[in-house]
Parts: sequence; C-alpha cells; structure tokens
Amino acid sequence: MKPFKFKYFEIQQSKNVFRVGTDGVLLGILADAENVSEVLEIGTGTGLISLMLAQRNIHASFLGLDINEEAALLTRINFEHSPFHARLKNIHQDLKTFETEKKFDLIVSNPPYFEESGSDKDKIARQTVELNFQQLIVASVKLLSGQGILSVIIPAEAGDYFVAEASENGLFLKRKINIKGIENSKTKRLVLEFSFRKEAVGEFDFVIEKSPRQYSDPYLELTKEFHVFKK
Repeated sequence: MKPFKFKYFEIQQSKNVFRVGTDGVLLGILADAENVSEVLEIGTGTGLISLMLAQRNIHASFLGLDINEEAALLTRINFEHSPFHARLKNIHQDLKTFETEKKFDLIVSNPPYFEESGSDKDKIARQTVELNFQQLIVASVKLLSGQGILSVIIPAEAGDYFVAEASENGLFLKRKINIKGIENSKTKRLVLEFSFRKEAVGEFDFVIEKSPRQYSDPYLELTKEFHVFKK
C-alpha cells in the first residue's frame, strides 16, 4: 500500500493493519497532550496518534502497545523513520498482560468498538475480540499517574456506557467533544477524556466539514501542521 504523507513524517501502511483514518487524526489533534511527559498509546496500529502527539509535544516520551505483531512492527518502522524517533518506543504486547512500574500522564486509544462478527476484516483493530471497553478502563486505572488523563475516541452511541463504566472504576469525565461529520448533522464520534478527579465537564462540538468535501475552519486550523492539503 502507498504510504500516507504528512508534513513532517510518513506513515507506511499495510492491508493487514488498520490504515490511517479520520478517527486517529481527530484524537491526534484533540487529545489533551500539552502538559504531559509520559504517554502510553494502547493499540497503535500504524503509530499515527503517537506520532501526531509527539509533534505537538516536543518534550513527551511515548510507549505504544499493540497485540497485533504486524502492527507492532509497522509502528516500529514508522517511529524509527520519524523526526521524533528518540522519544518513541513500541512493543508487541497484550494490554491484559502488560506490567510496568511506570505511571503515565496520558493514555490514548482509538479502541475496537464493534461486537465480534463473522468478518475477518481488521478483526483485532475493529472488533472487541482482544480488548473491550471495560478491560481498557481497568488497565488505565492501574497505569495512570495521579493527575493522569485517559483520552479515547469512540462511536457516539457508546458514550453513555463508556462514561458509566469509567465512573464505576473511579475515572470521571472531564472533557467531551462531540464530533460531527458535517454541520447540523448528528454526532458521529466522541472524544472523551477522564481523570481521577470529579470536576465540571467541558463539552463542545467539533465539525469536520462545513459542507460536503469542504473542511471546516477549526479542522483546517488544527491540522495545518500535519496534513498536506492539495491546492
């Protein structure tokens, strides 16, 4: 497959690993990565999200995990060939058996969200066969620092369940971004961020396109240092 070219790095892709997509880009531009030093990405795929966050935060160090051996290898290649390679590390690892003494200031994930089906297309990346929301939340509680943040992007219809499950495990919603594909449309995705502190929830909408195939001004502003838009 052709690589996906960003301004400052390139993503090698594979038909057997979930490709560069809008969800990953959205989490890469919207996750709260400003005041963090240790970042964990769960389910790296191509490594896109960590690479975007590494560009945004020039001081943070990153560790990526992926249970898919081919994805872990692809991430390693993309990390090593990026300008940020000294701060990026990844391993082929199942989150459910991952152990470390390190605590992370930010955990990011674009997790699988489809129930298991008969399809083999992107099975591990898209279907909850190896990782479900509860497992992600429980693991994050153990791995987050006291001031740490869990940041995820999930379908809008799964939001209430994810928030309730997180609350039961001691993580409380602090920021909610309603992602709309086009202006005046229904919310399609949610970026949800959690911490151990109960506080007022910041909520706002984010529109990708102001009209068909015309990106919104906020999207263009936040992606201008990443995307190479055709003129």
